[in-house]
Amino acid sequence: MTLRVLALTCTLKPSPAKSSSDLIAHQLLDLFAERGATGELVRVVDHDVRPGVEADMGDGDAWPGIRQKIAAADILLIATPTWVGHMSSVAQRVLERLDAELSETDDRGRPAMFGKVAVAAVVGNEDGAHKIIADLFQALNDTGFTVPAQGATYWNGEAMQGGDYQDLDETPKAVASTNATLVRNAVHLADLLREQYPAE
Repeated sequence: MTLRVLALTCTLKPSPAKSSSDLIAHQLLDLFAERGATGELVRVVDHDVRPGVEADMGDGDAWPGIRQKIAAADILLIATPTWVGHMSSVAQRVLERLDAELSETDDRGRPAMFGKVAVAAVVGNEDGAHKIIADLFQALNDTGFTVPAQGATYWNGEAMQGGDYQDLDETPKAVASTNATLVRNAVHLADLLREQYPAE
């Protein structure tokens, strides 16, 4: 079976505004496709994801639909910008909604997200990527995801300067190399997990 990748971009900009988080997520999905993994991108801010820590907050909450996409995917990519040294509030909300998975288990008592791989991408014109990745991975690991070696990529602009990832003439070699490593390791790990823990 073909591996499935879901990219949640956590930009604060609704569509159709251009987004650096969207750009790096698309670049990664292209690399996943080269390795035979099909991908889908969801810009979370375009959906009415309610605050809360339940799987369904009711009253038109869009999270249950996104959660179904996560459940159907083998690999979850979270792409977020850096705001005042932290992940975006949209990314934080995604983690808060995933908190509901702590109480969800399959028929063998495993976390509902067990056997899935999580990776991350961070962009911004200020520092903070390492801290954001650490926070993302801790939360995703807590909810059952498996994190591959070198499962994150990021781009930071020059300190105290403006500029966005999407404004670059080309992807820096170091970022392109890290993107490729993330995808290679994520696909390898997802294949191993699927083989070891096949869906019933």
